[in-house]
Amino acid sequence: MARGQKQYTEEFKNTIVELYNSGKSLAELSSEYALSKSTISGWVKKKKSVTLDKNTTITAEEYQAMQKKNKQLEEELEILKKGYGHIRKEVTTVFEFITNNKKYHDIKLMCKVLKVSRSSYYKYLHKKPSNRLLENQKIEKEILKIHKDSKNNYGAIKINKELKAKGIIISIKKTQRLMSKLGIKSIIIKKYRPASSKKRIEAQENVLKRDFSATTINEKWVTDITYIHTIKDGWCYLASVMDLYSRKIIGYAMCKSIDTALALQAVKNAIKLQKPTKPLILHSDLGCQYTSSAFKDYIESTKLITHSFIGKGCPYDNACIGSFHASLKKEAVHLVKYFDYDAARLAIFEYIEAWYNRKRINGGIGYLTPQKCEDLARKIS
Repeated sequence: MARGQKQYTEEFKNTIVELYNSGKSLAELSSEYALSKSTISGWVKKKKSVTLDKNTTITAEEYQAMQKKNKQLEEELEILKKGYGHIRKEVTTVFEFITNNKKYHDIKLMCKVLKVSRSSYYKYLHKKPSNRLLENQKIEKEILKIHKDSKNNYGAIKINKELKAKGIIISIKKTQRLMSKLGIKSIIIKKYRPASSKKRIEAQENVLKRDFSATTINEKWVTDITYIHTIKDGWCYLASVMDLYSRKIIGYAMCKSIDTALALQAVKNAIKLQKPTKPLILHSDLGCQYTSSAFKDYIESTKLITHSFIGKGCPYDNACIGSFHASLKKEAVHLVKYFDYDAARLAIFEYIEAWYNRKRINGGIGYLTPQKCEDLARKIS
């Protein structure tokens, strides 16, 4: 109300409205009570009856007050809906919610609805971030970078190992908690399992006997074939050879058909790359590609390799190479649809050479990369 403006009681206003309703004109009331006609009209308008239903009648002023109250209640309900997930958390998250929504709702109202004091909120706004918060923000940035560099494949354990390598020492639980806050996790996709063959398999000697340990590189190799689907060319096949000491993929080959030539090429590539000079074990399944006479003849011709086979119906006898193929499917193959054989071949090359061997840390070798593990072994020998 402006300074000097005369105030009137509700009783006075109601009486003037009654006189108007009884037949007095605006001019008469204005002259008799020294009131402006606009003032009297405003009072009359506010006191005008509004019928809600046949049994309820209220004044326009009361109706406006009710509308205002309803609008406020609707806004309070909207605030509660938006802030529901924050109410049960620590107070700083409630303050964050208020800050993020202050352009939509009045701060005073949000503080009231969410049951926090305005003074505490304004104190929070001007509070400098704690050392702990700044440290966590720094760690979160590193976690996001590691996760992105791993093509979203690393879970908490591997991210924790990478953080330690950068000099950031935190627990696995804290790593998990920060990853959850950031909304990131390891990619998990169910792998394709081809139908089993009913062909009778002859047992062969199992030299390895699930002893996957090795004292150096080029001592024990394992090999297997896996399936990769393409839109244009249908199924393609990847044969891989892994060194059990370094877990490095030392030889691989791809083909549109699954045959002995594919299995042989992967082994030949491994020999060409590694140049072994001492006897070693090559362990495979009992598939016809590995039990064929051509494969047997080649192995014998090397005069270095002893061929070992998994037991009949025992896929865990070749678990390490199986684990590699599972990771390949989970981290690359099942994330995209390859158009044709060439697209798949290039993607597999990048995964093995640029990622798996040289950048992806492996828990089985002390969270080193396979290439780093091999390099260290060559320095010692």
